[in-house]
Amino acid sequence: METLKKSIISILEDNKAENITLIDMKGKSSVTDLMFIVSGRSTRHVKSIADNLITKLKKNKIKPIGVEGFSSSEWILLDYGDLLVHVMHPETREFYSLEKLWDENIETDNYTYI
Repeated sequence: METLKKSIISILEDNKAENITLIDMKGKSSVTDLMFIVSGRSTRHVKSIADNLITKLKKNKIKPIGVEGFSSSEWILLDYGDLLVHVMHPETREFYSLEKLWDENIETDNYTYI
């Protein structure tokens, strides 16, 4: 899991993903253990980030269990089982505010990004 997490961070940084956030979901959800939330500057950038992440992880024989939202590219969810990656357009990310939803103790203005 740690290797996958580091690989994802590296790929996201290489693709200029913005505001990379990692939330520990243990004890909060039975769906996943870790959740990445990242932003792209435009729908094209969001799609590119998600596409590159899928492609590069497939080269290491890591395939997503599911992919949602690829056609609209406002919010793409990549499901890697114990790890979820949300790639979001900034306005969509602000509207849904997943950081606050899953971690009530944070203020998104003061949130520490990776």
